[in-house]
Amino acid sequence: MSAPVLITGGAGFIGANLADRLATDGEHVLILDNLSRPGVERNVAWLKRRHHDRVAFHRADIRDIQSCADAVAGAAAVFHFAAQVAVTTSLEQPLEDFSINVRGVLGLLEILRLRAPRTPLIFASTNKVYGDLAAVPLHLQREAYRPVDLSLALQGVNEKQPLDFHTPYGCSKGAADQYVLDYARSFGLSTAVMRMSCVYGPRQMGTEDQGWVAHLLRRVHAGEPISIYGDGRQVRDVLFVEDAVAAYVAAWKQIGAIAGQAFNLGGGPANAVTLLDVIAQGEALFNRRARVFFLPWRAGDQRWYVSDARRVRAALALAEPLPWREGVTRLAGWLAESEPRVKIWAEA
Repeated sequence: MSAPVLITGGAGFIGANLADRLATDGEHVLILDNLSRPGVERNVAWLKRRHHDRVAFHRADIRDIQSCADAVAGAAAVFHFAAQVAVTTSLEQPLEDFSINVRGVLGLLEILRLRAPRTPLIFASTNKVYGDLAAVPLHLQREAYRPVDLSLALQGVNEKQPLDFHTPYGCSKGAADQYVLDYARSFGLSTAVMRMSCVYGPRQMGTEDQGWVAHLLRRVHAGEPISIYGDGRQVRDVLFVEDAVAAYVAAWKQIGAIAGQAFNLGGGPANAVTLLDVIAQGEALFNRRARVFFLPWRAGDQRWYVSDARRVRAALALAEPLPWREGVTRLAGWLAESEPRVKIWAEA
């Protein structure tokens, strides 16, 4: 049997999709996850049904050093997704957020340094490392926030943007991001960082705090009220999960060329949407009106963020990302399949 690929947090949305891709490609996969996110156990069951012995699962916390060391032993590569992922939770429990996001990654890096220095690690970071971008002048254009700077509006934020950690979540993910890069610089580990924008798609157990595209679609379908923090005109670039997975796989295969580097990973300006855009698409797909309520802005929320992902696409020879309307329709189709009460309207 070939050496397994370790995916920490592999029961989660992106991790499960990555595990599916790797197992389909013939790799053996080991998932390490504590199943703390409601519903993700269904992802593990789905993977086992599809791939049987090609996917193994070990329930453990990322802070459990011995479990992590056992999982890393003999691994062909490590994809690190295990994290505390919600800004709101980080504000309520900053010590827990730090413990998972910083202590967890540092422990994993130390295991690699001491026991498996040639094993590559790809880390899932976030655009939140750039802060709230409050210094970027914005204006409303066609019901969406846009930078006044035309070049920024057309290209997005690149990796030269200064780091500016806001909220405990931004600080913990930012610190982990920097530790991963420094272990390449200081100890010669083969690590790379993906600073993701909003990834969406099938198997996303979206909530109000994280995974907002799936959350909004579910709410529209169920006729449940939607709380929008701000005015709904805030802009994000969204990336379909298959495109994100393709980038992670390519990063592993080309780790020798990209080690020690951080890349912005998102849908780019062509897939920049507002929350209201996604709600409107959900209304068309499910043929019902959404009930939307507006609440005050939350701490650290960016009114506009769009990734300049040209560098990662060039470095890894990635295809252009799936257009967002097609991706949202695919996500709605998965909802229809996994939740039979969901009806998709063909004319949408």
